[in-house]
Amino acid sequence: MAYVSAGFLGSNTPEIQIRRDLHRYPETAFQEYRTASRIAETLDALGYAVRVGAQVMRAASVVNPPLADDAQAAVAGARRNGGVGRWMDQMQGGLTAVVAEKRFGPGPVLAFRFDMDALTLQETQAENHLPRNEGFASQDPQRMHGCGHDGHVAIGLTLAQSLANLSGLSGTLRLIFQPAEEGGRGAVPIIDAGVLDDVDFLFVAHLGCFLGSGRLAANASGFLHSTKLRVGFHGTASHAAMAPQLGCNALLAGAAAALNLHAISRVAGEETFVNVGKMTAGTTFNIIADQSELLLEVRAETANGHRYMLDRAEAVIAGAAQIHGVTHQMEIVAQLNGNENHADALAIVDRAARSLPDLEVLESWPIGGGDDASKMIARVHQRGGIGAYFIIGSDITAAHHAQSFDFDEASLATGRQVFEAIAVQVLGKA
Repeated sequence: MAYVSAGFLGSNTPEIQIRRDLHRYPETAFQEYRTASRIAETLDALGYAVRVGAQVMRAASVVNPPLADDAQAAVAGARRNGGVGRWMDQMQGGLTAVVAEKRFGPGPVLAFRFDMDALTLQETQAENHLPRNEGFASQDPQRMHGCGHDGHVAIGLTLAQSLANLSGLSGTLRLIFQPAEEGGRGAVPIIDAGVLDDVDFLFVAHLGCFLGSGRLAANASGFLHSTKLRVGFHGTASHAAMAPQLGCNALLAGAAAALNLHAISRVAGEETFVNVGKMTAGTTFNIIADQSELLLEVRAETANGHRYMLDRAEAVIAGAAQIHGVTHQMEIVAQLNGNENHADALAIVDRAARSLPDLEVLESWPIGGGDDASKMIARVHQRGGIGAYFIIGSDITAAHHAQSFDFDEASLATGRQVFEAIAVQVLGKA
């Protein structure tokens, strides 16, 4: 079902209606079948040329796709909850990106990117949580939109409607709806499919980031370099009382690594981070664990700081394995570099934002993390275009990625209006 035919785009608050529908049905990396298929159906109904699946993602570039059983369950769940089969059938294998295009005439190619994946996170049931009280809390106990991507999609779809028949434009508008931003794995398959190769202008935005409602930062700064690692320790199982000396404890190796990773000395003069987000190990009470796995990431402001953190992490992991007599392996799941916004693109954002009444425009605001849209921006720059990432202010109830996260839905209309103003600047006839 398209949001057009469902009546959402004809309501008084279309951004909010769409956001709340998406919030009920969160989907994580490369499993965004319901979300993506309804996006595609909506854009098709609005008259855009829509491409999905292998047309816009290189399958060989997908890192760590969902297991077959998980993918099958995701597809089945999407069908039950209103996914559109004719689009989902083209997205098999986690190729869930959607690219929609409308050509208004000769002129530049303007692209906007909107991420659409949710998080593996259980949403709070606290009495003061708006999604719970208004009946649009996550229907999945293991997933939630805890970062605002449901709002980004809502902005993108209502923007698509407002621009579809706008007079006075010339050039090509390209809307990119990206999977798997969380974890930094969704941009590269889109880049490798050539979607950015002819783009002259690329703009990306994020809601919140501790910038309050009624404000906008033209330059999202402070993008961090990061590496996400999966580490496995492999030991020897044995009876914990009868023959503990014959065992090699992978659980203790993992625990030693986790504690000492968090003890890595920081780099003077810059922000550096490390976090072990998940650890699994062992089988039962009286068996020395022969397997352990850690999921962790390191981040830093600079490339040199990032290299230092990564080298120290690798040394800690190797040392923990040696101490406990186990073997180990490390797999890089995703890596992000910093981001450089183009000065000319920032000027476009600044002018667009200042054209809106009652919107306070800041020169810069730290994003507080990273986004693999930075790779898209870098690709556009490499090909001779310009790009920028900005922040749409929105009051939030808790930090991004928290169980009680929510944002001020009034900021959705502001975001749409800024994107509209950018489009008019770039594609407007002189």
